[in-house]
Amino acid sequence: MGVVTAVSRNEEYTFTKPVRESITLLAGLGVEGDVHQGVTVKHRSRVAQDPTQPNLRQVHLMHAELFDELHDKGFSVAPGEIGENITTRGIDLLALPTGTLLHLGPEAVVEVTGLRNPCVQIDAFSKGLLKEVVAKGPDGELIRRAGIMSVVLTGGVVRPGDEIRVELPAEPHRPLAKV
Repeated sequence: MGVVTAVSRNEEYTFTKPVRESITLLAGLGVEGDVHQGVTVKHRSRVAQDPTQPNLRQVHLMHAELFDELHDKGFSVAPGEIGENITTRGIDLLALPTGTLLHLGPEAVVEVTGLRNPCVQIDAFSKGLLKEVVAKGPDGELIRRAGIMSVVLTGGVVRPGDEIRVELPAEPHRPLAKV
């Protein structure tokens, strides 16, 4: 089992999201009061492509273990600073299959939709950081390590300290792809 270590949201389009005491997840919408809340896409680049696309990026989760690793490489990254809504510890988020359900605290449930596709804004936050969260694998494929995206199935309040229970989908499992 994992744990929520921090929660963040922002009403404005900025790269970072302030850490909060709690956030409220709304079924089918995302984080209440967050700029990315909605049924259809809210990320500016995706809105420009097709504003009617479903919002598969309602809630962004990031593993605190990545912050530990980045710290060891000389980067200072804290929860919310690279845009995530929920920071976790104790779950290998990147290894989860598509469709995994994450039970966050006593009420909320999100469904994992895919990998975050980090953009160049990460380097504007800290030069060289993009290279640390996106790497090339042995076969030249991109390895995205900047967290996962999800949609809200069941709403509820999420707070630091809440337990996270993982419910895997039926097999065969589909690996995460960028969304």
